[in-house]
Amino acid sequence: MVHIGRSAASNTKDKKPECSWLASSLRPENFIPGLIIGFLLGLFMEIPKRVGARSSPPSQTKKRGTSKNVSASTSEELKMVFVVRQDLKMGSGKIASQCAHAAVGIYEELMQSQRQLLYSWEQCGQPKIVVTCKNQQEMNDLRAKAKKAGLPTFTVADAGRTQVAAGSKTVLVVGPGPKSSVDAITRHLRLL
Repeated sequence: MVHIGRSAASNTKDKKPECSWLASSLRPENFIPGLIIGFLLGLFMEIPKRVGARSSPPSQTKKRGTSKNVSASTSEELKMVFVVRQDLKMGSGKIASQCAHAAVGIYEELMQSQRQLLYSWEQCGQPKIVVTCKNQQEMNDLRAKAKKAGLPTFTVADAGRTQVAAGSKTVLVVGPGPKSSVDAITRHLRLL
């Protein structure tokens, strides 16, 4: 009989609450190393981003075809201007899609050649302005002035599937660049 009593007593001692694994894993000797490892992993993942941004020299990369450089280290606010041709009489949806093509195009080019400039522009809040020009000739003149000033440019040539003829130059992007430099070229243009 004593033997049965022990067996019954041991059965009650062996029964633990169902969540005992959770209680045992939340002990400080288990929790603190996990917390430290998580912190260190997060820190090591963030360091390359910060070191790359601080240690890389300001972008002095020349934009293809330009004679000057746009420095990303300027303390001046950076901006980007989209110049839309008015003589094409594009609808508002067409203009929006052409500006989107222009934004993606200049972004892709700058990712290849001037990442620091792009990063600096992003840190300014990515200012973008949309203005109009009269025709292709005025757009060409603006592009030449921007290139002479060392500003990045990108021109969208339409595929010709909807409102305008194939190959039509619809939107010119000037910048991102220092606000004063971009304004010197585009300030006189009317907002869209």
